[in-house]
Amino acid sequence: MNIREFVRIAFASLSSNKLRTALSLLGIVIGVASVITMVALGTGAQEQVASQIGAMGSNLITVSPGFSRGSGGRVSQDIADVFTLEMADAIKDASSDILRVAPTSETTGLAVFKGSNIRTRIVGITPEYEEIINHHPLVGRYIREQDVKDSAKVAVLGSEVALELFGQENPVGQHIRIIIGDRRHTVTVVGVMESKGQVIMANYDSRIYVPITMLINRGLKSRFVDGYSIEAASKDVAKSVVEEVKAFMTRMLGEPDRFRVMSQDTILEAVSQATGTMTMLLGAIASIALLVGGIGIMNIMLVTVSERTREIGIRKAVGAKRNHILTQFLLEAVLLSVLGGLLGLVVAWGGGNWLSGRLGWAFSISPPAVMIAIGFAAFVGLFFGIYPAYKAAAMDPVEALRYE
Repeated sequence: MNIREFVRIAFASLSSNKLRTALSLLGIVIGVASVITMVALGTGAQEQVASQIGAMGSNLITVSPGFSRGSGGRVSQDIADVFTLEMADAIKDASSDILRVAPTSETTGLAVFKGSNIRTRIVGITPEYEEIINHHPLVGRYIREQDVKDSAKVAVLGSEVALELFGQENPVGQHIRIIIGDRRHTVTVVGVMESKGQVIMANYDSRIYVPITMLINRGLKSRFVDGYSIEAASKDVAKSVVEEVKAFMTRMLGEPDRFRVMSQDTILEAVSQATGTMTMLLGAIASIALLVGGIGIMNIMLVTVSERTREIGIRKAVGAKRNHILTQFLLEAVLLSVLGGLLGLVVAWGGGNWLSGRLGWAFSISPPAVMIAIGFAAFVGLFFGIYPAYKAAAMDPVEALRYE
């Protein structure tokens, strides 16, 4: 018998009991659809994060405070008061591959305009911050160097803040109140930022930017900043800049635990590892449904072998060899799995895109994920079809012919 004949008999057998075949397919469909959907959601999330980080620039480096270690019964404390405005210029001189350095400081405050108010992040910056994070005003202007020198009471609003406080009205030139703790400041709006959206954990559209000197001198009454954003000359030199900045900060502060220096590539690598692990975990959990479908195939193939006992006896009596019977039933199990896998792919594609549209989740089906899912489905069919096929091939033709 050739392979074409095997396939013809397999399809004839599967179509002889359509309801039973459909129920067997359902288990594989659910399993494959679950695996592909979970992996696609994980892959989509990873691509979305990579895109967001890429939008910030692969040559962005951040310097933030470290944390002290508790010892001798003392509790570990956050040691944020280590960075000053003056250190920004010194950091820029630490490497010839550094283009810009911007000290930053953040706090939470309440922005009020007439009867509207919104709680938001207030970020103290310098003019260099605009180019470093690649975020520009849509209306009006950005914070200027003179604003920083004068600790000027001016502000640039994120797009969501502007919409919440002013609606469709132009905010530029208007005065709003910023409440930080028990301190109230009236500031003039000089610009509105273009929409940037959520980038990892930060929503840039819900921020208010003010001169960093205004925030730390007037709002926080402090002489320290939270950290620094650094722009390297290119992605290729970012790693070397990180090492040079680490060496400089160690000389300045004495202890490497007092600060953290991270490049965008480092952040991307860490996030990719986390999302990759989560994707594998979700895929492994979804694979349980595929294994359950495989058990269903094994069960249905055992029933099929029992029903076709006389057919097996007749085929052996007219010259069919043991490996012919084994191949026939294995092929039927694999075909059942592969058909279920293909239908599962269609269900995953349709369901995943529906979820993506309704819930706003990132969704991306990669060819390797499809190949793995379909291949795993075929393996499940082969694995769970071995015993029924072996049982059929091992039948005594005389006993099979006597079977009623």
